[in-house]
Amino acid sequence: MRSTTRLRELLKSTPLVVPGCYDALSAKVLERAGFPAVYMTGYGTSLALLGLPDAGLATMSEMHLNARYIANAVAVPVIADADNGYGNAINVMRTVREYIQTGVAGIHIEDQAIPKRCGHVAGRRVIPIEEAVGKYRAAAAVRRDLDPDFVLIARTDARGAHGGSLDEAIRRANAYLEAGADLAFVEGPTSVDEIQRVCREVRGPIFYNQTGVSPRLTPDQMKELGIAVTILPGATLRVALQAIWDFAAALRAEGPAAEARFAERFKDHPVGDLHTFAGFDQIRAWEAEYLPAEEQEKYQASVGHQPTRR
Repeated sequence: MRSTTRLRELLKSTPLVVPGCYDALSAKVLERAGFPAVYMTGYGTSLALLGLPDAGLATMSEMHLNARYIANAVAVPVIADADNGYGNAINVMRTVREYIQTGVAGIHIEDQAIPKRCGHVAGRRVIPIEEAVGKYRAAAAVRRDLDPDFVLIARTDARGAHGGSLDEAIRRANAYLEAGADLAFVEGPTSVDEIQRVCREVRGPIFYNQTGVSPRLTPDQMKELGIAVTILPGATLRVALQAIWDFAAALRAEGPAAEARFAERFKDHPVGDLHTFAGFDQIRAWEAEYLPAEEQEKYQASVGHQPTRR
């Protein structure tokens, strides 16, 4: 089953909770932890790939390449951030085509003006609704031609944009659904009351971002509200940053002993056997199946991790 079809199957059982990943490795960890889908965060991509904030500095090529790496590293469906489509409706047509070719199962495109920025940072601006509707219509047309199961999510930043309002965000979300989007993503509600309004007044499935200025909801609350998908885009990145920072501090204070202490504590962790998690056992299995038998001789009297025979 294609990942796009699999994602549509998952959307039948809601709420679908999707954590954020920022590279292929973090995606693999989330998959191994048991999540049925993962989300490629644009904020995390920009920070991890470029060391720069999510302020429209990552190009379509950089975002698209990261999406490809992630989609090819995991078997579960990937939902990816496609920023504002990197231009007008014509640019969006290429953007959707390129993202479909990466293997991701769906994307969200926002109605921000260029340069865009993180949806929970002040200073955002949105394009006219007529222009945005044209972009979603164009995206839906490409999706229809290439893969009708590809999931198109329309994000509006009108709630928190300069001069914006929740009323305008709801109006836009409904217009974008009518233009062909599968789910509506109203970015930046600041209270449960606002989320209730979104769920009540938007005429289609709701995609909710649980981060920044927006309330954190329990699974029961999400189910009661009727939220279809919720993402937690920055949690994985924050945990990784904290762990790296704490380890760096220990390494400066203790030297190599800190690494040895960490390795001892980590050895029984589900991903503590790093070589196996990385896939060296699978490499040996493929070698045994597809290469001449003498290729297995290189493992004899060889020093280092010994992949298990399968």
